[in-house]
Amino acid sequence: MDKKELLASSPVRFFEPTGAALEEGEIGLLTAKKGLGKTSILVQFGIDTLLKDKAIVHVSFNQKSENVITWYSSVLAEICKSHRVDVDELSDELFRNRTILNFNQDTFTLPKVVNTLKALKDNGIKLETIIVDDLDLLKTEVSDLNCFCDFIKEEKMTAWFSYNSEASDLNQILPSEKMAKFNSVAHLLPETESVSLSILKKGEGKVKLNSKTLLMTK
Repeated sequence: MDKKELLASSPVRFFEPTGAALEEGEIGLLTAKKGLGKTSILVQFGIDTLLKDKAIVHVSFNQKSENVITWYSSVLAEICKSHRVDVDELSDELFRNRTILNFNQDTFTLPKVVNTLKALKDNGIKLETIIVDDLDLLKTEVSDLNCFCDFIKEEKMTAWFSYNSEASDLNQILPSEKMAKFNSVAHLLPETESVSLSILKKGEGKVKLNSKTLLMTK
């Protein structure tokens, strides 16, 4: 099986019919209570981008780089389970286009993240998708969000943020001036026997997650 076939069966294909997928220059927000599976969804978006031979940068404000690496390895292994794929060989190929950064929000703001991304770009790393995991958006200044959004638009990239929130109402997740910066919003919601990803902004509907693997499914 080649990457095109694996891409065709990527979990993200179950997300696209909702209409919530990002276009160039757009930013998405994934919310849920802590520990429900936000990082798994972000990693599925990241691997989908890598399967398209595009580069990603995963910025974590909570987990050590080793933990993020483990997430990518385990999610890729699950995606490949039902296919005849040499996971080790594929990992080597895909993860060459992945950069992982780990920051502390107390000392590193979004404008500093933008400066770091610009430096990577200047050093020849082609950036396509940026993932910002576990940034406390309540503590983030609107001006900092504006700086990041402007960069994503100018460079025609896409970016996904995750944020801890149990609210399923847009008005209760973030102040309106901050929520306005996000083109697409999805919320992970626990159900009786599984977890679902519900679309709150841009598109509609929901996507079920496999209760064991947390991969998006039918």
